[in-house]
Amino acid sequence: MVMTKAKHLDVTQARRALSLKQASSGENTTPFSILFTHGSLVVEVYQPMTTDHQKPHDRDECYVIIEGHGNFEMGDEIISFSPGDFLFVPAGLPHRFTDFGDTMSTWVMFYGPNGGENANSTEKTG
Repeated sequence: MVMTKAKHLDVTQARRALSLKQASSGENTTPFSILFTHGSLVVEVYQPMTTDHQKPHDRDECYVIIEGHGNFEMGDEIISFSPGDFLFVPAGLPHRFTDFGDTMSTWVMFYGPNGGENANSTEKTG
């Protein structure tokens, strides 16, 4: 399966809130929909179709499961997931969703520099 270019909704940096209903509105013909960008942050909704063909990414990413159940392979680990679960994947780590059925969707947030953030950094945010 060839991944097609992600759909990008018209969401400006001025919009600070986005509902799931807004995120899932419109015809989605690709598994990824880019919904928001700000600095290094990119927020998407991902709805894999039958098989998850992801390859490792250059940046750190987080998933928050919207709908569906299944397994998440991350490196040598297999983690079961369900709605509301949070998954973190450091840059470069192979990962993919498996056994997720027909109705899986998740928020995806990419952030930070290529290569990922330094997990041992003493710098605190917030």
